[in-house]
Amino acid sequence: MRRRLSITAALLTATAGCAPVPPAPVNLTARSAARVTTQLEEPKLRQIAQGIAPAAPQMADSLDRLDLFAAILAQDPRVAEARAAVLSAQRDARAAHKVAAPTFTLSSEYANDPSTSSPWLLGGAVNLPLDIGGRRSARLAKADLAVLVARQDLAEMVWSERVALQRGLIDAMAGAEQVRLGTGILALRDRQLAVLEDRARRGEIASLDLYPYRAARAAALRTLNDARARAAGGRAAVAGVLGVPVSALDGKALLWNDFTAPQANLPALSAAERARAIAARADVLRALASYDQAEADLRAQVAQRYPAISLGPGYTWERGLVKLPFALNLSLPSWDLNRAAIAAAEAHRAQAGATIETTLANAQAAIEAAQTERLAAEAALARLRGEELPATARAADKANLQLKLGAIGTADWAAAQIAAQEAQLAQVDALTRVRAANLALEDALRRPLDGPETMIDPALVQPWL
Repeated sequence: MRRRLSITAALLTATAGCAPVPPAPVNLTARSAARVTTQLEEPKLRQIAQGIAPAAPQMADSLDRLDLFAAILAQDPRVAEARAAVLSAQRDARAAHKVAAPTFTLSSEYANDPSTSSPWLLGGAVNLPLDIGGRRSARLAKADLAVLVARQDLAEMVWSERVALQRGLIDAMAGAEQVRLGTGILALRDRQLAVLEDRARRGEIASLDLYPYRAARAAALRTLNDARARAAGGRAAVAGVLGVPVSALDGKALLWNDFTAPQANLPALSAAERARAIAARADVLRALASYDQAEADLRAQVAQRYPAISLGPGYTWERGLVKLPFALNLSLPSWDLNRAAIAAAEAHRAQAGATIETTLANAQAAIEAAQTERLAAEAALARLRGEELPATARAADKANLQLKLGAIGTADWAAAQIAAQEAQLAQVDALTRVRAANLALEDALRRPLDGPETMIDPALVQPWL
């Protein structure tokens, strides 16, 4: 009797034993303090950039678009979260491959019967679920598809962060150029206004004639302040994407070598090329994986129309007599043979199919809208560079010559120079429009079209995804 009790206690101890899992509390104060002092790990960024694009030139004294993309891979907290979701999905998939845990039941009975050799009955039974058939295959398919969905979410997050960073970089570059031009225009406005105010003091012109020039000077100052805010906001947006404070970018130049010379006349995409581009988008692939998940859910509900089988071998010691019972357990389906759940799963599958069509339509519309906007932006920039810029430049050069000859005064000379500088400002706006349209087209195609990022080897960046 004691021997049997010892065996039973040993089985319980072995079943209950497990490795301890230490707690992991979050120190919010320490984490927030670390976040506001985070810095860019430039050596690591350049190592990643060199690893994913070996043929790209390295810029030691500035951060170009390739370095910033490497920073997204290395430091972006949203990308890190998506990467952690992939790991969680992988662990869930591994757990899904494990067979369901058996159950173990102990029973005892005392009978006050003097005719038996012992008043005790002791027994144990194990319930072993059979993990077979449609239930298992559907469960494993859902787990594996969850990993695929998480990977597509990670790829989409990397891309969306890259687009957000590029928008910030466009604002930073355009704002810096607008600050340079706006500073020159404000200086010319001050010089022009000083001359006119001197003429007004001498009585050559009326004081009321100065108001349009003062209003123009105030407008130039507002434009300059807006440009400064745009440049600062662009750098703040870049820092925000990378998860670092703006101070982490202090003293670091953001480089975009060909910002003023966007690639012209991008080749038109054929219908087949658009179809391939759409099919390769991460959001489309995710919608497809979600549809496959809905299909797996439907298969799981169909499998539940049939009984789930488990085996129940046991052992019983009944007052000196050993018995070996065996049971076959059936978990029966619901009274409607799971028809309601199957119908619901079919509806979810149809919804997932409609989501695929919506995603495809959105991708197609985004590509065509971006192409149309890119053509319009290029045409506007070409007109500006072909007509307005040369005309104002010629007028400014003529004004320089006339000022030297004494044919015009300083105020008129300044007006010609201001017109030329304002045309340069208009060119920055046109360039920004082209760059924004180019980014929209890249976003629609989910691939870079120019710059150092085109030199990235997809096979080398894959380990980061």
